[in-house]
Amino acid sequence: MLSRLNQESTKPGLFITGTDTSVGKTLVACAIAAAIRRQVPGLRLGVSKPFASGCRHDREGLVHGDAEALAHFADCKQPLNVINPIRFAAPLAPAVAAQQAGEPIDWAALERNLALLERESDALLMEGLGGLMVPLDPDRPRYTVLDFIVAVGYPVVVVVRAGLGTLNHTAMTARLLKQAGCPVAGLVINRYLVDPTGADDPSIASNRVWLEKLTGVKTLVVVPQVDPVGAQPEHGRIDPAVLEAVEMTYWPDVMGNARAVGGRKHIGR
Repeated sequence: MLSRLNQESTKPGLFITGTDTSVGKTLVACAIAAAIRRQVPGLRLGVSKPFASGCRHDREGLVHGDAEALAHFADCKQPLNVINPIRFAAPLAPAVAAQQAGEPIDWAALERNLALLERESDALLMEGLGGLMVPLDPDRPRYTVLDFIVAVGYPVVVVVRAGLGTLNHTAMTARLLKQAGCPVAGLVINRYLVDPTGADDPSIASNRVWLEKLTGVKTLVVVPQVDPVGAQPEHGRIDPAVLEAVEMTYWPDVMGNARAVGGRKHIGR
């Protein structure tokens, strides 16, 4: 039985999810963290990557590059095991990785870490993994990232691809979030390639308009396609064009107050 946090969250927060894996959630989350630091100097920005798989073995145990990148760009001083409490070496969905490793999901530890981050921060930026229907707990196979987002209670930013296939994936993601009662703050279109001829992918030009028409969710940022070297937040590198695009949105206005959407619910139930 998991306990509630000692009190409902009163800190602004934002949950970054995506339509799929490798869509650019970490790049966007890190760029948002950097933008918030510039927009509100002195703000203590906490970051959280609750679940991570595909971790590497380090002297201090399992470490994931996404958690390191978030901590770096947010200048968050909390230990990595607080920022990223649930970690697995196998590059699998957490429920599958946990089952294979014979390790239960420690929801109580996760709640404690989130409570600590909230107490020590003025605002909290949280990054998910994969898409909404990724299973998190082998003991509750139907408990997914979506259920976790509902429990957290923060407004959600959805990172989406620019090209062919994004309309379907984005529409499904937005509909699931809305049906679950999650406040959807907006979309971030990642890897937008400006090509007047449309030779590479003619859908890109029209997708930018149709994403909003189809979902009823506004586009907050269009992140340009950049050289891969400039899209490696795990190595401390984000192209200035990405940072400039993300900073055009004033993120403190996007981050909502958790109490306004019902406060935190039971995590992992």
